[in-house]
Amino acid sequence: MTTKIGYDDVEVGTELPARSFPVTRATLVRYAGASGDFNPIHWNEKFAKEVGLPDVIAHGMFTMAEAIRVVTDWAGDPGAVVEYGVRFTKPVVVPNDETGALVEVSAKVAAKLAEGRVRVDLTAMSAGQKVLGMARAVVRLG
Repeated sequence: MTTKIGYDDVEVGTELPARSFPVTRATLVRYAGASGDFNPIHWNEKFAKEVGLPDVIAHGMFTMAEAIRVVTDWAGDPGAVVEYGVRFTKPVVVPNDETGALVEVSAKVAAKLAEGRVRVDLTAMSAGQKVLGMARAVVRLG
C-alpha cells in the first residue's frame, strides 16, 4: 500500500478527520480474547472496584490502538506509521449498559520531518478527560 496523502500536501497544523470510538463491555471481552489479557479489571466490576477503580476499564493497549486508527485512516496505509507512543493518563471507564464509553480522538500535524515524514500529535478524550498523554506518531508520507 502507499499513503493517500503526500508530504507536500500537508503543513504544520493540518488537522486529521476526528473520530469517535464506542467501547462496550462486549468490546472488552472480544479484545481480551484476541489479546490474551484477561485481567479482571477489564471485565469484573466487583474486582475493579475492590482495587480502587470506579468501574471496569478498557485495556490501555486497546485505547492506544483505537486512537492510531485516526492516523492510519488519514494516511491510507497502516504501514506508514513508523513510530507511535503514548502515556496512559486516565482510564477509559466502561459502564455496564448498552452505551458503554466513547473515546474521541483528534489529531494534527505537529511537525514536518526529514525524509517525507511528519509527526502527528493525537488527543484522546473520554468522559471529558484526556486518556492518552504525549500521544505522537511519526508517519512516512508519499
